[in-house]
Amino acid sequence: MTAVVEEFGAWLTEFLPNDYDERYREYRWDLPLRRDYQRAAFEAGWLQPTWPREHGGRSLGLRDAMEVRLAAAMRSAPKLPNIAGPNVAAPGICQFGTPAQIDRLLVPLLRGDEWWALGMSEPEAGSDFAGLRTRAERDGDVFRVNGHKIWTTQAHESRWCTLYARTDPAAPKHRGISCLILDLHAPGVRVEPIRMASISDETFCEVFLDDVEVPVENLLGPLHGGWNVALSSLHHERQMIWIMNWVEIKRGLAFTRERACLYADAPSGGVQTRTLAPPGGEALGGEDLCTELGSLLADAEALRATGYRALGNELAGRPNPEADILKLLGSVTLQRVWELAAAAEGPVSTSDPDLLFERQDALAATIYGGTSEVQRNIIAERLLGLPKG
Repeated sequence: MTAVVEEFGAWLTEFLPNDYDERYREYRWDLPLRRDYQRAAFEAGWLQPTWPREHGGRSLGLRDAMEVRLAAAMRSAPKLPNIAGPNVAAPGICQFGTPAQIDRLLVPLLRGDEWWALGMSEPEAGSDFAGLRTRAERDGDVFRVNGHKIWTTQAHESRWCTLYARTDPAAPKHRGISCLILDLHAPGVRVEPIRMASISDETFCEVFLDDVEVPVENLLGPLHGGWNVALSSLHHERQMIWIMNWVEIKRGLAFTRERACLYADAPSGGVQTRTLAPPGGEALGGEDLCTELGSLLADAEALRATGYRALGNELAGRPNPEADILKLLGSVTLQRVWELAAAAEGPVSTSDPDLLFERQDALAATIYGGTSEVQRNIIAERLLGLPKG
């Protein structure tokens, strides 16, 4: 363990309540605690470890920063209440923002004083981000925006939104998009939360835009250059996703091993289990359970090793195909883990609210940050050189 990781661990222990580990299932929903954690992490320089101190960091190298993030995840540090802000919007503002935008927006975002949403997905575009139809037409000192966004997480609680709109309809679809900083309180903006099927504090919303005026000074990045803003911003998010997925996979595997009733048979030295029946599925016997559990343990370690390999490539300036694989491997493995956990729990899994939440939450893993279908296309076309289907 490096000195910087030890320092972070000591800071985190001092910040967390003494009974945090024992009562984690309660604290994970404690919004005041999570808000306080984000503010404290910003002030102590742990929020964005590679950034300068004034922007919530310590100017750490990539390797030390990843170790700090892994340490936070393994300790189940409080989840940021508005993940899209620090992990997606903030990197985009840092890289593409004007001095005035950075001065006005960045610190309130990083402290958690102002929440942010991501205006990307649209009802008829699906996973094809470049297929968006929301229009932004220049009219003097403003863009007039009309369109419709969906699956916009926490838009009803956010002040700002990085809104992607088509500013050049005649250009190829990847090149005619711009990113605008949208004030969600502006006239013409209507936000409608979507009823969720599971317990969650990350509510999806629809955002309707009816002749909304966005000042030209709120353009983030170059005109018609929104595609690169989006790619860069999501790159930062996906770096965080694999770490989050890996830790959740490890936690799910520990849960499964507890529920599976594995024990050593003294006379033979073998391992026995009860026969398990997942809800709505066929009975899963002991050998099947052990085989699947072993496979998932291997996948978890493969995910971690791939993450380190991707970091090594980035540090060396080499091509980094592992970065495209991490998201797909992590999200699919996470879903398999919690489905196996349900099988290990048996029929009572349907009445366990915590397990039900974990299974439902894992379902989103193959959607957020880029769907698995999109990730497979990227791997097939860019890494394997296969023709487009």
